[in-house]
Amino acid sequence: MTDARLARRLSDLTAFAREAEHVVAQGRDRYLADDADGALLRNAGERVLIKVATVVEKLPDSFRQSHPNVPWVAIMRMRNLVAHHYDKVNADLMWTALTTRIPGLARELGLTED
Repeated sequence: MTDARLARRLSDLTAFAREAEHVVAQGRDRYLADDADGALLRNAGERVLIKVATVVEKLPDSFRQSHPNVPWVAIMRMRNLVAHHYDKVNADLMWTALTTRIPGLARELGLTED
C-alpha cells in the first residue's frame, strides 16, 4: 500500500471517529430511546462501526503489526456481528464501542489530540 493510500485510510478513520463523537453527543438516553430518533441514532452508530472496521480490514498487516495494542481482530469481528447478525446487536455494547473503543482506536493511532 502506498503512503498516500495509508494516509487516506487514516484520514477516513479520523472522520469516522468524529462521526461517532457526533452520535455520542446526542446522549445515551436519546441513543437508547425506544422511538424513531433512537433507532436512527443506533443505525448511525452501527454504520460508523462498520465503516471503521472496513477501513481497519484494509490497513496493511505491517501497519497493524506496528500497533500491537489495538484489538484488530476484535474490531473486525464486531463489524461482522453488526453487518451480518443485526438481530444480535446489543445497544449497550454499541454505545461502549462508540464512546470508548472508537475514540481509543483514534488515540492509539495518533489521529486525535486527546
